[in-house]
This record gives sequence, structure tokens and C-alpha cells, in this order.
Amino acid sequence: MNRNIPEVGCAGILVEDTFCGPIPALPAEGVLLALEDMPVRAGGCAANVAIDLAKQGITVDLIGCVGNDGAGDFLLRTFTQRGIGASHMVRLEGKRTSRCVILLIEGQDRRYLYVSGANQSFAVDHIPRTWLQSLKVFYLGGLFGLPGFDFGELATLLQFCRSQGVVTVVDVVVPQSVRGMSQLKGLLPHIDVFVPNEDEARAFTGVTDPFDQLRAFQYAGAHTVIITRGQQGAVALYDGRRWRCGTYQMQVVDPSGSGDAFTAGIIRGLLLRWDLPHMLRYASALGASVTRAAGANEAVFSATEAEAFIRERPVTIAEEH
Repeated sequence: MNRNIPEVGCAGILVEDTFCGPIPALPAEGVLLALEDMPVRAGGCAANVAIDLAKQGITVDLIGCVGNDGAGDFLLRTFTQRGIGASHMVRLEGKRTSRCVILLIEGQDRRYLYVSGANQSFAVDHIPRTWLQSLKVFYLGGLFGLPGFDFGELATLLQFCRSQGVVTVVDVVVPQSVRGMSQLKGLLPHIDVFVPNEDEARAFTGVTDPFDQLRAFQYAGAHTVIITRGQQGAVALYDGRRWRCGTYQMQVVDPSGSGDAFTAGIIRGLLLRWDLPHMLRYASALGASVTRAAGANEAVFSATEAEAFIRERPVTIAEEH
């Protein structure tokens, strides 16, 4: 295989993540809590998906914005060590690389302290058309969390991908201020696979039932939609048919990055032209695997591990009528 030609291009949010915990509870005011470690990892949805794909043996390039600082050096070094192409990465003078501190509290959801940094400057015109033409799949991670993106320019870029036979996969990071589909509906007809989680789907559609959410996206022009639902699995719309997928049970240490690993599994299925049930099964296994350790991509299965895991543990996948 020519390692210079990527199968998948990932673009979007890049973050230097620092993980604290798991700890039983936040310390009281003025109390020092000693930890064994606070690991620093490459993160952000675009980085997570790229790292997870590389671990599946897939050639992948990554585009995003980082600052000309130590955190940016760390991210680029990590991508190189993982075998991820980063020649199109954008380094910005006068901007800090995005950073996040993730507090892991036992029995509670995570808490985040986030500096958006260079991610604010990432724009559609940072993505070269010649690079897109070389891909089989283009993944955009963190739409709505990228304030520099012009939605009209993005629609044109997605149309270009379709004209070149490049499959597009898009997920979102939805700020609390975003409600309704006024901006999204202009993009959905041009996205091949849309992968929100159920909270994001509720923010867009205003409904809570997952199949009602699928219908709302379908009416807005979406093609394939897969909504991840955490411990409740996932639902999917494909070719007018609706599916429900169960979930693999794990001893969860940290759920960070599980949705990104799920998306990486979907992308591998697209490359191998699997049917939707097989794709959902594999994606669910990858998503579950990440939760076994602190970090958003450290514990993700390799392709061999995922396939062995799936053979040994069935998961329910059913078409809804």
C-alpha cells in the first residue's frame, strides 16, 4: 500500500487533552488531592477519529489548526508517531493550541475546562480541493464548534466531494445556543453520513424520540443518519429504512471519545462496503472499547481485536417497521 495516498481525510477540532482521575469526588475547598498521574493526550473529534482509523490499519491524513506553541508541537509529534499524515496542518502565529482539562468523577458525568484557541480560526478554505480529490472518505468533526466555518462555503465543498466520488461523514459539537435546523438543513442534502448523538439530535429537531429525530432529519433532506445514544446503543436511517442497534457492556472508566471511535468504525465499514448491520456492530465495538481506560483514544481496539470481540459477543441489531 502506498502510504503517501490517504484513504481518509479528517478535518476539524484538535485539542491537547489533560485527564484528571477517575477520583471519588471533587476535593473540598482548600484541600489538596494527590493523583498518580494526569496524562496528556491528543484529542478533539478530528484527532480521535484519525488516531482510531490509523489503529484499524487505514491510511489517514489530518487537517486542522494549532498554535505555534508547545501544545501544537505535542499534537504534531503525536500524529507523526501514529502514522497520520499531517503535512496540510495549519500552524498559526499568535494563537494558542486548543486545550482541555477533563475531570473524571466516579459515578458522574465528566466536567470540562476548555480553551478553544486555534480551532476558532479553522476555515473551509484551509482544506485543499486537490487533497480532497485523493480521498475515498472525507470526515469533518466538530461542525458548529468551528466558528470560522462559513456554511455556504462548506455546502459547496461537500458538493465538490460528491462530484469527485468522495464519501462525506460529518458530526457536530452543538453549543447550547444552537436550536433548530435553520443552518443545518442547507447542508444535510450534501452530507452522505450524518452522525450526531441524541442530545445534539434533540437540539436540532426539538424532539426526544430517536425515530422521530430520524424522521425530522430525513424530511430535512438527510441521506444516511446514525444517532448514537450512549448506553442505549444507536439508531440509524439508511435508504429509507430504520434500524436499532444495541450496545456492548463494558466496565466504563472514561466514556471520552466513544462517539468518535464509533464514527471511525462507520468509516471503516464504508471503505469495505459493509451492509449497515455489520457497520453498526463494528462501530459499537470500537465505541465500547475506548471506555475501558482514561483517554479518548488510548484503549480503542485494533481491527483484529474488534473482529475477535464481535465474534465472541453478539449485539442486537433489528430493522424497525
